[in-house]
Amino acid sequence: MIESIVESAPRFFTPGVALFLLGALWRTIVMTAIGCSLGFAFGMGLAVLRRTRAPALTPLRFAAMLVVETFRRLPFLVLLILSLFATQIIAPELSLLGIATVAITLYATAYLSEIIRAGLDSVPRTQVEGAEALNFNAWQVFWLVVLPQSWRIILPPATAFIVMFIKDTSLASHLGVVELTFSGKILVNRGFPPTLGFGAVLILYFLLSWPLGLLAKRLENRLAPSRRP
Repeated sequence: MIESIVESAPRFFTPGVALFLLGALWRTIVMTAIGCSLGFAFGMGLAVLRRTRAPALTPLRFAAMLVVETFRRLPFLVLLILSLFATQIIAPELSLLGIATVAITLYATAYLSEIIRAGLDSVPRTQVEGAEALNFNAWQVFWLVVLPQSWRIILPPATAFIVMFIKDTSLASHLGVVELTFSGKILVNRGFPPTLGFGAVLILYFLLSWPLGLLAKRLENRLAPSRRP
């Protein structure tokens, strides 16, 4: 095996292979960044909607709960396949990368919505009542009282979810998206030893997720409430 690695190394460590791997890394970053950013925005909307108490919004609250609970219980691979068939009807010109991003958005929306809702619910009710006593309207209570205090609960687990989800983007290869894992398979199929092909993929996954993991840990330590008596 060592002889094979040594023999293949000059062909592997070339600008062409490096650009191929960097392209796959870029697609992984794009899918994760766009999907999770949109998922956070939509998740925030669903979380706020589910916390409203207006009787007129009861059907919308039920619909939001149904969306969240449905997508949370679907395996991501199943959601990818459903997104593929749905977009062929709705937007047949959408690229495979776009289809994977849609699936990531739906999946992230469901999970991040629950994280956000838990953060919003962590604000003591007495503070909301105090703001209402000062004649704050519902939006002022949310933007000035609830949301600023809930960030310390929301951000650490949301960042951790994104870090963990980077690995799940490898399932997009089932649609034909050449992301990191699929790029490793292609290199092996081209005759490179798996140690080189998937070793490079491993290093790139580490370089992508390690800084984000440090960020999540830093946010957790920085935003955690003091445990001192």
